[in-house]
Amino acid sequence: MADRVERLTNLLALLLETREPLSLVAIAGALDGQYPDKQGARRAAFERDKAALREIGVPIEQEIVPGGEYAGQTRYWIDRKRYELHGLDLDEDETRALQVAMAATRPGSTSGQEALWKLGGGSVDHGSAVTAVVPDLPALPVLRDAVVGGRSVTFRYRDVERRVDPWGVLLQTGFWYLVGHDHERDARRTFRIDRIDGRVALGDEVTAPRPDDFDPATAVPGDPKLIGVTGDVSHAQVRIAPQRAGGVVRELGDDRVVARGDDGSVVVEVPCANLPAFRSWVLGFLDDAEVLGPAEVRADLVGWLEGIA
Repeated sequence: MADRVERLTNLLALLLETREPLSLVAIAGALDGQYPDKQGARRAAFERDKAALREIGVPIEQEIVPGGEYAGQTRYWIDRKRYELHGLDLDEDETRALQVAMAATRPGSTSGQEALWKLGGGSVDHGSAVTAVVPDLPALPVLRDAVVGGRSVTFRYRDVERRVDPWGVLLQTGFWYLVGHDHERDARRTFRIDRIDGRVALGDEVTAPRPDDFDPATAVPGDPKLIGVTGDVSHAQVRIAPQRAGGVVRELGDDRVVARGDDGSVVVEVPCANLPAFRSWVLGFLDDAEVLGPAEVRADLVGWLEGIA
């Protein structure tokens, strides 16, 4: 089950970007795995989330389908005209409440403090208990505007200039991702936004709009080592030392274990098609992990380390 802050963020993004009102079934499908499977528990969780968003001023609208196959079904969306900020006239108590909210979520940049200054508030009170960390990146406002306005974006990513028609911006496992059509690759691609080099520039109207069957639920794989992968997924065998074996098995599951050593070590099989993500995962174990194969994957890691050295 997803972290609630992550689920609320994705629910907000989904209801903002949807082209038509969504039922709870459609919402749960789009946010696959983030709501309980049982209908009663799912409804209760959604009602709590809806109430939480409305309490902070998000105008979640709803309608009941009057007739047809889905007569009586309730559908939801966010009115962007009511949601977008046009101007605030906050009294002292309201300003203080906003300060507490900023301190509690800690967006991770100076933008929150600057926003309070523009509203006439003082410094954020960092003495409040921290309940969540929501990453805040300079590129996010531009990318969101591009998604809503149907405009392409250009930026530099892994030393390559990219031109992308954006389909959605999603928060998952603590990172923001952009999903869209990469014109250089002529295919759908996923980009981790904090790894974009420099600024993001708005371009012309998109020529590869978001497909009708685009599903946010599968837009960003839960495993970072699968991000950006299309087609068949290759795997690598990695030996994990005894002192880290238990944690890795809990992370990946018993079905990923292909061998167990007498000393307590394990050999696990993990996706490696996204080599930078795979490399990052392996290096997190320092000397406690060894790539056994395939040979080309091992050679890639060895070559990368030698280049660093």
